[in-house]
Formats: sequence, C-alpha cells, structure tokens
Amino acid sequence: MFSHFDFDVISRSWHYLFFTGMTFTLKLTLIAMLGGILMGTLLAMMRLSSYRIISVVAASYVNMMRSIPLLLVIFWFYFLVPYIGAWLTGSPEPVQVGAFSSCVITFIMFEAAYYCEIMRAGIQSISRGQVWAGYAMGMSYWQTMAYIVLPQAFRNMIPVLLTQTIVLFQDVSLVYVLSITDFVGAASKIAQRDGRLVEMYLFVAVVYFVLCFSLSQAVKIIQKKVAIIR
Repeated sequence: MFSHFDFDVISRSWHYLFFTGMTFTLKLTLIAMLGGILMGTLLAMMRLSSYRIISVVAASYVNMMRSIPLLLVIFWFYFLVPYIGAWLTGSPEPVQVGAFSSCVITFIMFEAAYYCEIMRAGIQSISRGQVWAGYAMGMSYWQTMAYIVLPQAFRNMIPVLLTQTIVLFQDVSLVYVLSITDFVGAASKIAQRDGRLVEMYLFVAVVYFVLCFSLSQAVKIIQKKVAIIR
C-alpha cells in the first residue's frame, strides 16, 4: 500500500510546514483564545446581569453565533464587512480589512460565544454566599467579581477552557478557504506543487491527531491537579 508513497516530500517540506504554516496556526489560536476569553467573560457577566436589556442582548448574540457555522461567519465577515464599513463611513470603495485581521476578528467574535457559556457556568458554580460576603465587606459588584468570583470561576473552568481551545486549534484550519497559509494551507500548496496530495494530507492528519491527543491528555492531568475537593 505504501510502496508508491513519497515520504521524502515530507522531509523536504517540514521546515516550511511548521515554521510558516504551524506558526500561523498557533499564532491565530493564541490570539483568538485570549480575545475570546476576555470577550466571553464580559458576555457572561452581561448574561448574568440583573438588567434585562443587557442580558437579552448578550443572550441573543451568543445564541446567534452558536447557531451559525463558523465557515459562514468567516465568509460573511471577509466579503460583507468591507461593504458594510464603506456604507457606514460613506466611502465609495470597500473598506480594506485584510485576510488576517478578518480571521482574528471573526474567530474572537465566534469563540467568545462558546467561552461565554463556559465562564457563565463557572461564575454560577460559585456560591452566592461568597458574593454577599464581598458586598458585606464593602466591595462593589466589579470588585467582588474581580477579587472573589472570577479567580475561582477560572480555576473551576480551566479544563473546559483548554478543551474549547483544542477545538479552536482545529477550527483554525478553516482559514484555508481564504487562501491563508496556515498548516493545512501550507500542506495544500506543497501537495498541489508536487502532486502528492495523499502523502501531505495524511501527514497533516497525523500531526493534528498527535497534537490534539497529547493536549487532551494534558487537560486530564491539569483537571486532576486543579480539582477542588468538596
């Protein structure tokens, strides 16, 4: 079966695959994770707000994002937002967003909806008695959240946040549709150039499996270490 495989194509191109393609994939994953967690935490606090308007707006955003495939969001933002920006600014030409900027904003906005639900669960897992204790000490709502609730919520949700980040790492491969050179895009270019689609896509699958499986095992170890005995 493997007699006609050209494994040499991998040895010839691994440097480009990892130092160009994988570097971009990890960079976008890290930026989207940090931005998504920050925006998701804010959305979670909005969803738990006692002001119904704020809560409804946040819930509507989360439900909308979670109901739309990420691929469509990437396409919509990349192709429609430049025209929406031109309409808002009165510019005769579409506003240039750029493929990388488009991907960063798209992934942050999309992943924030999922991180929001994770953080909301983490916040709700904290006893209300601790919140009232913070108020009794003279703390404001934001001080109580910053010093009492959110640190514990983050600790409780670390395994789930990391699991969602693994999913995000896999989803970054969708930027390939915008001809961006991520890990999959880099492999695709080499495969088309050398006519070795099977070898390159098999190698990509193996790399993703090894990385994601290893990260999943690491998450299990972290989960045991951060678990709070109740």
